[in-house]
This record gives sequence, C-alpha cells and structure tokens, in this order.
Amino acid sequence: MRLQSMSQPFLLAPIAECPPVPPGPQVRLAVLGARGVGKSAMIVRFLTKRFIGDYEPNTGNLYSRLVHLEGDHVAVQIQDTPGCIQVQEDCVQVLDSLSRCVKWAEGFLLVYSITDYSSYQSVQPLYQHIRKVHPDARTPVIIVGNKADLLHARQVQAKEGLQLANELGSLFLEISTSDDSQGVCDVFQYLCKEVSKLHQASSTDRRRSSIIPRPKSPNMQDLKRRFKQALSSKVK
Repeated sequence: MRLQSMSQPFLLAPIAECPPVPPGPQVRLAVLGARGVGKSAMIVRFLTKRFIGDYEPNTGNLYSRLVHLEGDHVAVQIQDTPGCIQVQEDCVQVLDSLSRCVKWAEGFLLVYSITDYSSYQSVQPLYQHIRKVHPDARTPVIIVGNKADLLHARQVQAKEGLQLANELGSLFLEISTSDDSQGVCDVFQYLCKEVSKLHQASSTDRRRSSIIPRPKSPNMQDLKRRFKQALSSKVK
C-alpha cells in the first residue's frame, strides 16, 4: 500500500511565529491525515486558542513555540503536512516527502474526520508507515476523530475509531476543533508529555551507558590460594 497526495494542500491563514526557541531539547510533532480533516485548524487552535475557518493554499508549515507544560516551558515544533493522503500507486515524490517528515518527528497525531469514511481508511496505512520508520513501539501515536460536533453527518462510529486504535496499540480520542478548544489542547499536551518521557528515558540510558564499571577488588584469599598452588607446583 502506498500514499499519495490527491490535491493541492491547504493551510489556515498563517499565525505569527514567536521568537526563536532557546537551544536545547525540542519536542517534534507531526500531524498527518487526509485532506479536509482539520489538521491545520487543530494546530492553530492549540497555539492560539482560536478557530479560523478561512483557508489559504499552502504547502504546510512548521511551527515553533514555547508551550507551558506542567510548570515548565517546553520548546515544541509542529509540522503541518500537505493536503490529502490516500492509498494509491505511483507516489514516489510524495512518499519521500512524507518519509522525511515521519523520520524527523518524535510524536504523531493521525487525524480523520468522523464525517468522511475514506479519511478514516487512510489512518492505518499512515500508522504502518510510521512504524516502518520508527519500529520502537514507544514512539507515541494518537488517533484523533475530528469534527465530533457534526453528529448529523457522522460516517465513522466512535466504536470503529476505538477498535482501530486498539488493534494498532494507540490512544484514541474524538474531538471537535471548532467547539472544544480544551479538547484540542489536551491532545497536544498529552502527546508532548509522552515525547518528553522518551527524552528523559533516553537521557537516563545515555548516563548509564557512560558510567565506566568500577573494577572489582581483588580477592585476597583467592590470590593466596593461587600463590600456594604455584609454589607447590615448583616444589614438585
């Protein structure tokens, strides 16, 4: 199965970037999914608390922000990915671009719209692609069913999203970007926390590996025994 862009990508009206983030570890996130599922709207909602409905053609943006997370300011980068992803053939150029994004990121949101069943079908191949690049199951991936306010147009039942997430070993949430700013923030903040945990675990592993084991003290009794054995062999 392969992934292909089906149309020109779209991005919400850009928001002003903050000053360059300070040097040090950064949390790198990517938001993936089919066209029209609300990826850009989610990012803007998280960063500005605003919901903007006017889209402008774009190729996707990388946002850098200092995010307040559990009492600390964490440098977060979020990659908004181009338009529409669908299972298709002959897509080397787009797949390469997607692969670079997946290789760069440390945590992922896979977004579909509950009003578009085909966007739901795109989630599994995207997840499989992520796991090919990041085989470590600790790399956090959250499946998000967006547009939960449009219940009258629902095509994907909540139990279907939950079942898929269970099969893939991921967390699943349904949210409404337009109606629930807190729900969107919760999704991103949870993902940031999971990536930060990986950073801490990786840092601990590096410290452990850098410690040179202290040589064991010689066993004096064992040395005396060996010395006596050497003397007795000479006497013989």
